[in-house]
Amino acid sequence: MNLPQHLAKHLTEAYFGKNWTWAHLREHLDTVSWEQATMQIYSLNTIARLANHINYYVLSQIKVLEGKPLDSKDEFSWDHPPIQSQEDWDNFRNQIYKDGEHLVSLIGQLPEERLWEIFVDSKYGNYIRNIQGMIEHTHYHLGQIVIIKKILDQQ
Repeated sequence: MNLPQHLAKHLTEAYFGKNWTWAHLREHLDTVSWEQATMQIYSLNTIARLANHINYYVLSQIKVLEGKPLDSKDEFSWDHPPIQSQEDWDNFRNQIYKDGEHLVSLIGQLPEERLWEIFVDSKYGNYIRNIQGMIEHTHYHLGQIVIIKKILDQQ
């Protein structure tokens, strides 16, 4: 397995399981109702906002890997489409999974030498830094989702 395939596997595990943490997005998002996903607890982000935030950066990397410009802005990463029903939540989650699978495919197809090239601009570092950072970012916010879910389950 080459390095891009290893990174793609690592991202797949963050989304769909069998990683070191034994927690993954699908497991935790699929067991939350739309009401729970949009419920504000204390001053924490909602589960829906966190899921969207994760996906925002996935979509940003997809654009770059498809040769499109990087036009993402952190300030927009928290805005998600309205979720007012279980169907909205199901569609939202399913799109997140599709986007994750698409990014996995793009990463797995990268030539290994590309990982060491500059990612759009030198201020962002190289491709491997951005891909690995995005995987770490996913795990970080997944941890928040897990904690919020535990709080919701206790209420």
